[in-house]
Parts: sequence; structure tokens; C-alpha cells
Amino acid sequence: MATTAVDPVFVDANILVYSTVPASPFHTQAVKALADLRAAGTVLHTSRQILREYIAVLSSRFVPPVPMPTILADVRRFLAAFSILEDGPAVTTELLTLLPTVTLGGQQVHDANVVATMAAHGVRRLLTNNVADFTRFASVIAIEPLVP
Repeated sequence: MATTAVDPVFVDANILVYSTVPASPFHTQAVKALADLRAAGTVLHTSRQILREYIAVLSSRFVPPVPMPTILADVRRFLAAFSILEDGPAVTTELLTLLPTVTLGGQQVHDANVVATMAAHGVRRLLTNNVADFTRFASVIAIEPLVP
């Protein structure tokens, strides 16, 4: 799948987590990747699903948990910094078209919905550190790994 450096990029939840948690193992790489994309003039997208995943991770996987006011301030910042791709009938249509073409189940449906959201909005590039989760969709999207 041919893409260019100026094609828009969808940003996965793990990138948002890494970019805001200094103690995360990929913090520096996530901050740099986002800064480099912005400097290149790349439009950055995410979705409300990704924002919910961000809230879920930060409120449950850290000891002590990240305070909710901090999480909500981050989400408000993301709402201002990213173009939010809405989920709606076109995404459901893409999801129903995509699901019969791949083998998956359970939580992997959320990954398929990310791809369906991207497809419904014409976004082909995905910045993620969960390459294995999205490899099955490589015919539909271009995966840009945070760490090669």
C-alpha cells in the first residue's frame, strides 16, 4: 500500500499513553514520533474509541492510578490536538465488510473497529506500537511501528 509522508496518520491508544506517561518504556519515542509528524505537517487523527481506551488504561493499569482530573485534562488536550474521526453508520458498514476477511474474535474486534474507522474516513496510515494486533489488516492499512 503506497502512502506518503504527508498522508494523514491515525494515532493508536498506546502512542497516547506512552506520550503522556514519562515512566513508560517508549515515552521518548512516542513524543518524538508525534513531534516529527506534526513538524512534517501531517494531520493526526484518533477516535473516541481510542480516547476511551486511553482513559481505561490510565485509570486501571498504573499503581497508583493516574488521577482522573489528570486523565481528563489529557483527553481535552487530545480533543484539541487531533482530528477526531467519528464512529457512525459508515464505520459499521466498513466493519461488517472487514470482519469476514480476517480471523479474529473477542477484544480483537476493537482493533478491527479502528481499521474500519480509518477506512470509513480515508486514513491509511496507523501509528502504533501494537504491530502484531494490526498485521492481519496490512492489506487495508499501512502500519507505522513506533519502534521498528
